[in-house]
Amino acid sequence: MNIEQVRTDRAALGELFALPAVALVIAIGVAEIVATRDAVMTFHAGLLVLAAGAAGLWLLLRRMGGRAGEHEAGYNHAVVRAGVIASMFWGVAGFLVGDVIAWQLAYPVLNFDLPWTNFGRMRPLHTSAVIFAFGGNVLIATSFFAVQRTCRTRLAGHMAPWFVFWGYQLFIVLAATGYLLGVTQSKEYAEPEWYIDLWLTVVWVVYLLVFLGTLFKRKEPHIYVANWFFLAFIVTVAMLHIINNAAIPVSWTGTKSYILWSGVQDAMTQWWYGHNAVGFFLTAGFLGIMYYFVPKRVERPVYSYRLSIVHFWALIFTYIWAGPHHLFYTALPDWAQTLGMTFSIILWMPSWGGMINGLMTLSGAWDKLRTDPVIRMLVVSVAFYGMSTFEGPLMSIKAVNSLSHYTDWTIGHVHSGALGWVGFVSFGALYCLTPWLWQRKRLYSLRLVEWHFWISTLGILLYITAMWVSGILQGLMWRAYNSLGFLEYSFIETVEAMHPFYIIRALGGTLFVFGSLIMAYNLWRTTRGDEADETIMHPEVASASALAKLPAE
Repeated sequence: MNIEQVRTDRAALGELFALPAVALVIAIGVAEIVATRDAVMTFHAGLLVLAAGAAGLWLLLRRMGGRAGEHEAGYNHAVVRAGVIASMFWGVAGFLVGDVIAWQLAYPVLNFDLPWTNFGRMRPLHTSAVIFAFGGNVLIATSFFAVQRTCRTRLAGHMAPWFVFWGYQLFIVLAATGYLLGVTQSKEYAEPEWYIDLWLTVVWVVYLLVFLGTLFKRKEPHIYVANWFFLAFIVTVAMLHIINNAAIPVSWTGTKSYILWSGVQDAMTQWWYGHNAVGFFLTAGFLGIMYYFVPKRVERPVYSYRLSIVHFWALIFTYIWAGPHHLFYTALPDWAQTLGMTFSIILWMPSWGGMINGLMTLSGAWDKLRTDPVIRMLVVSVAFYGMSTFEGPLMSIKAVNSLSHYTDWTIGHVHSGALGWVGFVSFGALYCLTPWLWQRKRLYSLRLVEWHFWISTLGILLYITAMWVSGILQGLMWRAYNSLGFLEYSFIETVEAMHPFYIIRALGGTLFVFGSLIMAYNLWRTTRGDEADETIMHPEVASASALAKLPAE
């Protein structure tokens, strides 16, 4: 019996054992529907039953059709292709919701006096859609792709990678509909209620097992540094999620729960989670993308492998302690606040070490910045990473924080990292992956990549500069006193002063959304195998189309 036949038999056996698990999930969902009096729980249990029922039907049809255990030869590209499609879909949706709420801040009438379109419900929908739906799908897709290639082995498991993908999509739908229906824990970046958190925990553990299983059966003795960053992201996010979301439900048939922690302990746990969600979800994971896709696209080795290892261990050790800088001038003990500030300042050094390593990987290939807009997008993302990781430690100094905290400056800082670093490195990775996965000679149009790059860059600059000016103005107005020692400005006067900057911010967001739509169109045409006629372009840019033929190996 050959190896492929053994794999097929194992996969078929796995599908057979998956059927009882599907039946159990359906039984739990039906029991919830019967027992609950909570309308949202009924709706979510119904979604669970539908999802599990669809999975069970698919498994049964495969067995009846004699296709049990059937899979594509070689690497598992199918689940990565699904991840690329999901990433683009959720990205456009998340960016669009963000722009809508930006206009709502400028013109509150756009709330429409409806509970589902209220800023208070739309805002967590935006943050979760961009971070967890868009960013999470990009991380799952790129980590599944990179770990196979760098380990020279197929992704571990037959059903497990697909369970991770579809289970994660179900988590996104449950969380998003919960926000719009008013079900939330009211914890930043951790809004989903207890039963959604439990589902995500199951999905995430399977994700970890798939990644570890692939590393375990690798044919390459060395574990490439990108995999270290991906693994740190998966493990640490699991720990953060479980501890911060520890809760006691009021009833097993209701949506409401109470967090296990209380008071200042809850605040400390929340921002230990909140800042490290940034540190490990939005930084470590995307650094794994940088360390794989930048060298691959420019056809150069990492500038310094030794520096990448120092970068990894310094970042991993330091980031975990920086959370208290979100709680300056609160009931948190002063020593804990100072600890957070100290580690935040130290964090500047490993962060810039990684930035330098990413930029210097272009040594000997800087000319490609003129000819390949995808490389330009990846490099600008690394530059935004450097800028954000300088601004963050600066804002964690107590004297600076007294001006910046609770102002729009913080919003500008977050979005310079989210749009410039996370957004652009994700776009660059998706532009690389699409021709590779669909076996196309090149992207449909590099000219559209150019348009996407410049439109989105302009949008980011409008956004963050408006928020920098707005935030500093806010801070100065809040701390202004008159000669009698009273506040110079009422709160409503500070809100009125922000109006022009909110319009500029919303315009910047509109440009960013428009850029993402251009990208979605470009990737769709690429998957179809279309090629735009770009012979009239500047010859340097037209010749760059050959770069899209880069092998993924």
